[in-house]
Amino acid sequence: MTKAVHFGAGNIGRGFVGLLLHEAGYELVFADVADALITQLQEADSYEVRTVGQNPTRTVVDGFSAINSTKDPEGLTEQVASADVVTTAVGAHILRFVAPNIAAGIAARPAGAPRLAVMACENAINATDLLEQEIRANYQGEDLDDKALFSNTAVDRIVPVQADGAGLDVTVEDFYEWAVDRTPFAGQELDVPGITWVDDLGPYIERKLFTVNTGHATTAWHGWAAGHSTIADAISDAAVHGRVTSVLTETSALLVAKHGFSEEDMASYRTKVLGRFANTALPDPVERVGRAPLRKLSRNERIISPAAELAEHGLGYQGLLASFSAALAFTPEGDDEVDRLQEILRSQDADAATAEITGLEPSHPLFAAVRDAVAARQSTL
Repeated sequence: MTKAVHFGAGNIGRGFVGLLLHEAGYELVFADVADALITQLQEADSYEVRTVGQNPTRTVVDGFSAINSTKDPEGLTEQVASADVVTTAVGAHILRFVAPNIAAGIAARPAGAPRLAVMACENAINATDLLEQEIRANYQGEDLDDKALFSNTAVDRIVPVQADGAGLDVTVEDFYEWAVDRTPFAGQELDVPGITWVDDLGPYIERKLFTVNTGHATTAWHGWAAGHSTIADAISDAAVHGRVTSVLTETSALLVAKHGFSEEDMASYRTKVLGRFANTALPDPVERVGRAPLRKLSRNERIISPAAELAEHGLGYQGLLASFSAALAFTPEGDDEVDRLQEILRSQDADAATAEITGLEPSHPLFAAVRDAVAARQSTL
């Protein structure tokens, strides 16, 4: 039986990547540092993944094992050394911490073994490149390219906050997309029916980031301002829906111009995404979706990146600018990035605050409009 080691045994790991690998017939090994979670998995025979939406399903995942990355690094090395696939769903900022374990496992692979396929399934652009860089920095030996291959992925599935008492069971939306760059596999793609193999991952990554992630955050920030508690409630508000539609019309125009998607395909994709947001069976809090605004307003993220490219092309970006303004006014308690953002707005002038928050150069065609939005927020503090 083929084996997959998956780093990150949280809801996305169990309810998305792990589920698809299990359904493809892989022996599944979860690795994580959360001791209580690993103990639960070690003591359980199975867990259930429930999808909600137009096509609800229930799938029992069994035949897995679990290992604590911190407590049993030698055992983890053995598992990676004998695996066919390594995947992650830990958060892009955590990849540097799992890289040493993966590097050790690759080094321990026997000579002549097939190359290990390494794929970071994170909500970030080209996350596998980041992981590969960290693995190379930790690798002992000159044979890494003989023992492993690295392929970028684009992943998309909404996994909301789980109900109290759910245990290991996970509820997810019925829609998902797992696109993987086939190029590194040189014609030897993995037999995983849940994967969509593509020759050029870039358009898929940006279509998802600039539609799903941009739209999700926009719904959260405008929804919070309107007093809504969940994404589904927010998108059912005609005013919020209109603002989100405006944003996605702008990002679609960019994707059509940049990547050659047809206007009809983008209209269909937008409709599907808005329908996902409206799924009342996914009670996703606007505070969860809108959190970490400093990261989400940074230069290469879901708001500033498309707005900057639209400005460079002379195309409209007013909806994105309104989303940016809503993020500046998003102030729920308990989010360190919210607190830091408001401190920047209070302590710096508009030009300095704009540069720090967005990473835009003052000479960029988007800078003046964003600075005005920053100044407008500062005038209310």
